[in-house]
Amino acid sequence: MLQSPFKVCIILGTRPEAIKLAPVIQQFKSWRSFDTQVVLTGQHREMVDQVMQLFELSADYDLEIMQQKQTLTDITCKSLQGLERLFKQLQPQVVLVQGDTTTAFAATLAAFYQKIPVGHVEAGLRTDNIYNPYPEEANRRLISQLAQLHFAPTSRSVEHLKRSGILGEIHQTGNTVIDALLAVAQRQPECNVPGLDWQKYRVMLSTVHRRENWGEPLRDIGKGFLQILDKFPDTALLLPLHRNPTVREPLQEILGNHPRAFLTEPLDYGELVGAIGRCYLLLTDSGGLQEEAPSLGKPVLVLRENTERPEAVEAGTAKLIGTTPGGILAAATQLLTNEVVYQSMATAVNPFGDGHAAERILKIVEDYCLRGG
Repeated sequence: MLQSPFKVCIILGTRPEAIKLAPVIQQFKSWRSFDTQVVLTGQHREMVDQVMQLFELSADYDLEIMQQKQTLTDITCKSLQGLERLFKQLQPQVVLVQGDTTTAFAATLAAFYQKIPVGHVEAGLRTDNIYNPYPEEANRRLISQLAQLHFAPTSRSVEHLKRSGILGEIHQTGNTVIDALLAVAQRQPECNVPGLDWQKYRVMLSTVHRRENWGEPLRDIGKGFLQILDKFPDTALLLPLHRNPTVREPLQEILGNHPRAFLTEPLDYGELVGAIGRCYLLLTDSGGLQEEAPSLGKPVLVLRENTERPEAVEAGTAKLIGTTPGGILAAATQLLTNEVVYQSMATAVNPFGDGHAAERILKIVEDYCLRGG
């Protein structure tokens, strides 16, 4: 007698989740042991749609919670209510969430309320500062307390989970973002920005969006970028702007008139991978780029005071530089003038995985389901 497929729901709401879950969704959708349903909360809209199209994926359900000026409370409450109805309807045996977004936390809580086991992709990241990054540090800690399967990207993440005294199984899998990055990089995607000559300039790629950098830190970051451009005429800055006006407006005010500052709309993921491959270095407060850029041999300067990815700093692929204009200029100057330092960062081994994390996760979930949890 053939066994019925195991029912799995994969929940996502933001672009980073879509990127990191795309390889997982592809694995589960192609495996006959699983009946896999992909659920969007709608925390982000256009940026998630771009990623889904790039990986040729589609959602089975969409809660469509997105609204103007939504708060963390809005996202949590609407996700909880929508997922409660959906989980009662679908009755999945396992729910998979990724990372530390409010969608991931709300989905975990909704699954817990229905006594459905949760698998947490990218488990075990920590800064040990509950408000930095906010709300991500709290979200991932709360998820860890409720999940039954913890998919940790690195040995450091495994140790964090053990130290936390969490319940459930801990598995080191590598990070699925490397799976996604390598799959897209093989296509050699373009990144064409009007007026930007990739051959003429050493291009610095930057993304800035973290809540803890809103306000004065963001203005300092913009001033630091300006000082680099003024000191090094052979550099250009490619800065795709977050859609939030709180982020966009200060950067536009400071950098908008500089001829070598290219402030664009958000790049789709294919364009972003193309930009990483062509740029000289990265300046970012993004967690994902700290993981991705080393796979393509690009140094990362992290615009934060701390990081939940200390493996990158220890491996030498990334450097924490804070947000002061002087600190930003000094760190960039070192990479732009010292070839030995640059090559040391560019050739360091990426500690975050080998591109096979999604395969490992599928096998672990299958074994878990076969054992009956």
